[in-house]
Amino acid sequence: MGKLLITLLFFSGLMSYSQNNTSISGMDKITWKKVMPGVWKASFGKLGLNPLTYTNPPKSASIKELGDSPFPFNEELTLSQLTSERAIIRLPLNPTEKIYGLGLEFKGINRREGVYTLKVDHYGGVKGYTHAPVPFYVSNKGYGVLINTSKRLKIHVGVGNRKDSKKPEPIDRTTGENWDSRPLSDAVEASVQGDGLEVYVFTGTSTLEVVQRYNLFCGGGVLPPKWGLGFWHRMHTKSSSEDVHKEISDFKKNNFPIDVLGLEPGWQSFAYPCSFDWDETRFPNPRKFVKTLSDDGIKVNLWENPFVAPSSTMFNDIKPFTGSHTVWLGEVPDYTIPEAQKVLLNHHQKNHLDIGISGYKFDEVDGFDRWLWPDHATFPSGNDAVEIRQLYGQIMQKTVGDHLKKQNQRTYSLVRSAYIGASSSPFVIYSDHYDHKNYVTALVNASLAGLLWTPEVRSAESAEEWVRRFQTVCFSPLMQLDAWESGTKPWSFPEVTDIIRDNVTLRLNLLPYLYTAFSDYQQKGIPPFRAMVLEHGFNDTESLIGGKLDGEKNPYEEQIRMEVTDQYMMGPSILVAPVFSGETERQVVLPKGNWYNFYNGKLMGNGETITIKTKLEQIPLFVKDGGIIPMLSSKEEKNSKKSFLEVRHYGTKENTYHLYNDDGETFNYENGDHTLLKLKVVKQKNGELKGESKFTTNKKYVYGKVNWLWMTQQNKK
Repeated sequence: MGKLLITLLFFSGLMSYSQNNTSISGMDKITWKKVMPGVWKASFGKLGLNPLTYTNPPKSASIKELGDSPFPFNEELTLSQLTSERAIIRLPLNPTEKIYGLGLEFKGINRREGVYTLKVDHYGGVKGYTHAPVPFYVSNKGYGVLINTSKRLKIHVGVGNRKDSKKPEPIDRTTGENWDSRPLSDAVEASVQGDGLEVYVFTGTSTLEVVQRYNLFCGGGVLPPKWGLGFWHRMHTKSSSEDVHKEISDFKKNNFPIDVLGLEPGWQSFAYPCSFDWDETRFPNPRKFVKTLSDDGIKVNLWENPFVAPSSTMFNDIKPFTGSHTVWLGEVPDYTIPEAQKVLLNHHQKNHLDIGISGYKFDEVDGFDRWLWPDHATFPSGNDAVEIRQLYGQIMQKTVGDHLKKQNQRTYSLVRSAYIGASSSPFVIYSDHYDHKNYVTALVNASLAGLLWTPEVRSAESAEEWVRRFQTVCFSPLMQLDAWESGTKPWSFPEVTDIIRDNVTLRLNLLPYLYTAFSDYQQKGIPPFRAMVLEHGFNDTESLIGGKLDGEKNPYEEQIRMEVTDQYMMGPSILVAPVFSGETERQVVLPKGNWYNFYNGKLMGNGETITIKTKLEQIPLFVKDGGIIPMLSSKEEKNSKKSFLEVRHYGTKENTYHLYNDDGETFNYENGDHTLLKLKVVKQKNGELKGESKFTTNKKYVYGKVNWLWMTQQNKK
């Protein structure tokens, strides 16, 4: 017995030593398995709640079309370790690599030399605390890494030097030069408080292709209904049905379009927590109310948070599936349980969807620690409270999105939290934060994490700010004025009402171009709005430096390119450069190739940083050489009352563009019910350009007769 005890103590000591080994040699080599072209998977220990459960299946055929590429780094240098408290991974990092991603961030874009705690949070302020802390990062060396976990991930991106790793020579801070508080590290290290991790590596021939592959692995991108890309207006929270009808009348008087009307908390009989039932005083006849708006071509979107008030008609049915703690004294449903999802869907179908509600705005799924359930809360599924919190917004999106799809009904909705694999979800993220520059940065970073973001307009301190915010939101995934608290209208600053209307109209006229960009998102995983680091010719060595300084490369210029977050791409050809209040001029960093002014076709530059004078009435837009931009036109042809499709071409290059269209409402496009119009620009023998158009599928969904407009002066006819 004594020998057995000694033996057990000996092996126990070895195990303890292994868990607490402080050397790289004590870590385990990760074994990778190729699961698809350009996609590898590895796992160790136990995963826990799997976030990929709440994504759509991979688009395998589209991933295959991207081709294959080799594993991006030395497998011998990919390591893992399990301690008594944490699961750890270590992946190699080249000294010159730039790292992007890690979810929705309001500041900066290059994540190198940062430490992030990826935690779903209402606002944050700490690196990684955000509405959508997606544990997916992208390297400019042509690969991406997804750490698939529902636990809070702590990630050190090239920060933290192991004692036995490659590292720079120490410098004495007192007497030496160039002392660095964060010495260059040769790895990305990440960990969770738990006993396992799952990791995916995505490769590609470009940074964009890496992001495409990740999006396609998560089901591709969402294709919104056409009405979702129109103008949204959210009412003041206390509005009644009478207030809504008056508001719509005012929209008509002011000649403003409105496609979606959003109702805030006051539509319910009880809010914070929610009843999910109509307030009979403000909305005595919800069915008639919704039908009246529908007959006017206006969709209705309902605000709600997930916490159930005792007065709700679904309270008794949901109660058996709620957690140990309340939020605002409302019970918290455990929507990892299918029966809980059924209660939610049955209630919403009967009271909302059956009368024509188009979608929802899911608020407070990211709440502050001081009001959300604590980490030690328990849930009837047995799943961990922290993991449920990380996934709550994503679960809500998947539950409602799948339910509507079964009815062949597309939605476009809002949510305040998302996570891994959100690209195919028909929800756009928003925030209570309201800094304009940060909003544009968030839009840029969202594209690197499979997210959509709206820089919604709420209020402004001046007419100029009002215009600038509207211009940004007009060139974003969701164009919304959120007046839930402010009560503002598009015409709240009368002196610029015409400018606001013109910018909204421009966005609406760009529907054919934008809808096709979303089709490319759905089919190819290409973000419709994306960071400049995903644009070909932006960071390649030939176009890194736009200016020269005494014959040498200008490091400041290079830094501008690496860190630019105040401009972005929309669709394949348009560069958007928002202007902020007080700016009479701004710099624009142009990728390699000729770029032209959207409004007049003038050549603006090639692979350089330019300075432009701003105009209040216009958001700066630039189109790449050969860009084909199909737009709706309100003009009429001679001797005809038919509208036509205005197809603009910029520059001198030949090009081909496949214009996509479908019914704009259902999922019938998945079965081939859509139209593709091939728009082709060819150069004739005399050097002039000629436009051609040809249907490559059925002609069921036609915008109108094609009229070509040659925007670059020398090609105008």
